[in-house]
Amino acid sequence: MSAAVFLDRDGTLILNDGDLGDPDRVELLPGVASALRSLRGAGYALVVITNQGGVARGRYDEAAVHATHARIEQVLQRDTGLSRVVDAFYFCPFHPQGTVERYRSEHPWRKPAPGMLLEAAREHA
Repeated sequence: MSAAVFLDRDGTLILNDGDLGDPDRVELLPGVASALRSLRGAGYALVVITNQGGVARGRYDEAAVHATHARIEQVLQRDTGLSRVVDAFYFCPFHPQGTVERYRSEHPWRKPAPGMLLEAAREHA
């Protein structure tokens, strides 16, 4: 078993008070790069878990979420000097008031439910 830190994305790692599906708008919050570099240096795996109800609301699609996560990792690598920062990103595209039928529901991954945490722990020991 390895030690891990689970992190929320919006308002914790990046500046965002709502839905963000645009990689060009990724902006790290102050101190994030330094803190994550310290956690990596202490041997922790870093896992991001995030609700992305904007997918269910039709504001962006899953590809945009993946692109945004890739951009976050790129910015973190640049700002930390590390070749790998986040071990995995997990997101929940579901929302009970979504406008996109496929994603309009509650889901065991939707925080505050523990689904993403449990899946990440299982996949990453």
